[in-house]
Amino acid sequence: MLEDSPETGEVVRAAGGIVVRRGAEGWREVAVVHRPAREDWSFPKGKLEPDESLETCALREVLEETGLVCRLGRFIGHTQYRDRKDRPKVVAYWVMEAEGGSFMVNEEVDEVRWVRFSEAADLLSYERDRELLVVVAAADEVGPLP
Repeated sequence: MLEDSPETGEVVRAAGGIVVRRGAEGWREVAVVHRPAREDWSFPKGKLEPDESLETCALREVLEETGLVCRLGRFIGHTQYRDRKDRPKVVAYWVMEAEGGSFMVNEEVDEVRWVRFSEAADLLSYERDRELLVVVAAADEVGPLP
């Protein structure tokens, strides 16, 4: 486990979602976001607000970053790393299914892509995200890989 940050004495806590669907051609797809400030591709996520649950945070952050209103699925795991300010950070993730909404460019995200599971690993910038993708694929959340 990551140690507390010397500046604040706390781990930065965050939550996010791995939004999945079955595409028009029957392929399993996952939503990934591009953050221009970091020039990376990742899953939507963000920090907890005061008195907010991890589940509420995950749904809020996915909505803010992707415009998608989602249904929370099962907890899939967490990642831990040091953030850009060298603080310890732990991010909890849930599998989600979009129930509506649409993307609009916002402060943090300039593009959302639905990509096949088989292509997502090449697009994702971080190994920790690729590891979560493997867990979701193995969990058979939206049926077996073609």
